[in-house]
Amino acid sequence: MATLTIVPGDKTAEVGEGTTLLAALQDLGIKLATSDCGGNAQCGTCHIFVQEGRKGVSKTTKAENEKLDTIVGVGSKSRLACQAKVLGTENIKVEILGFDSGR
Repeated sequence: MATLTIVPGDKTAEVGEGTTLLAALQDLGIKLATSDCGGNAQCGTCHIFVQEGRKGVSKTTKAENEKLDTIVGVGSKSRLACQAKVLGTENIKVEILGFDSGR
């Protein structure tokens, strides 16, 4: 288990190993832009920043990197919430972006 903290709002929850950040956010009632691709790293609407605990989530896949390369505003902390899985090794803090950055 890992503690997931969401900013803005400072909501927290315990998240089990193997859970995607998108599923964890949805369980907390946090609405990201509609996932048009069904969590297949194709639309980019679930773009978030992992501010802390980046070693506590799975490594980026080729498909995720290819999609992130097409999104404006991507940085070193960028992830697609549908692809990042909690490893349970450390706590994680994510920033929900205030705009539909994946489009």
